[in-house]
Amino acid sequence: MIRRVLASFALLLPMAATAAEAWPTHPVTIVVPYAPGGATDAVARLVGQRMADRLGQPFIVENKPGGSSNIGMQAVARAPADGYTILLVANSIATNNSLFPDLPFDGQRDFAPIGMIASAPLVVAVPAASPFKTLGQLLAQARSKPGALTYASPGVGSSAHLAGESLKQAASIDVLHVPYKGAAPALADMLGGRISFMPLNTVESMSHIKAGKLRALAIARPQRMDLLPDVPTAAEAGLPGYEESVWYGLAAPAATPPAVLDRLNAVLREVVAESAISQRLTDLGATPAPGTRQQFADFIARERARVAKVVKAANIRAE
Repeated sequence: MIRRVLASFALLLPMAATAAEAWPTHPVTIVVPYAPGGATDAVARLVGQRMADRLGQPFIVENKPGGSSNIGMQAVARAPADGYTILLVANSIATNNSLFPDLPFDGQRDFAPIGMIASAPLVVAVPAASPFKTLGQLLAQARSKPGALTYASPGVGSSAHLAGESLKQAASIDVLHVPYKGAAPALADMLGGRISFMPLNTVESMSHIKAGKLRALAIARPQRMDLLPDVPTAAEAGLPGYEESVWYGLAAPAATPPAVLDRLNAVLREVVAESAISQRLTDLGATPAPGTRQQFADFIARERARVAKVVKAANIRAE
């Protein structure tokens, strides 16, 4: 009996290898759960084109925005698990089940991580005309006048919102969250000086910082950035342990064959390691971060656990 089972298993191995070698035989769709034109969309198109070049089939970017990215994620969770529909993932795959307890899918159970593409740290920024020159000055004011300062975000549950609440918890301050309906109006009010500060990812804020329209007080990662060499880390600015970022990667429906996932990961890593792609990501303010499927899965699991604590402590409920 055991011999028959082993023999059957041995027959399946060449079949799985053949299926992986044959894939892809037609176009692959990358679902981006955000509107066109944003950072996530740009990353998907940049990487998708080079993966298409290497695999010989088009990688078509399909934007499915709405529902705090839940519409696009649900579409991929329910798609055939054949490697022809994949998801450009960002922080929401690790955060949304904490924010939306009744989602019909699970960010961990229903997806198979393919690999990380890049991450971009958040910076605590203030308008150019702000009186705050350092993070220490901002925190001192927040402590002396609880509730007087404001911070903006693109909406409840967004990366900026969670980073703001994490900052409040790490620094023991009381500041008012002002949610907007999108990044553009939030940033517009920041640039206009109507908001005290905002945690911003470097992909979206770099041009404004370089132009002198925003002042970056601290970067929420352990090392300084080459693009912002004069901006101290949060630890250097007096807030050790405060680390926040946005990040990008690829995932597929959970039951996608491992051989196909392995091939997707191998090609993704090759693409991200290309000097032209790596430089383009760096110019955008992101740090290329190619790795294995397991490394990405472990990273998502850590983020999921970390954010769940922030959400619970701040009693956040998405609208």
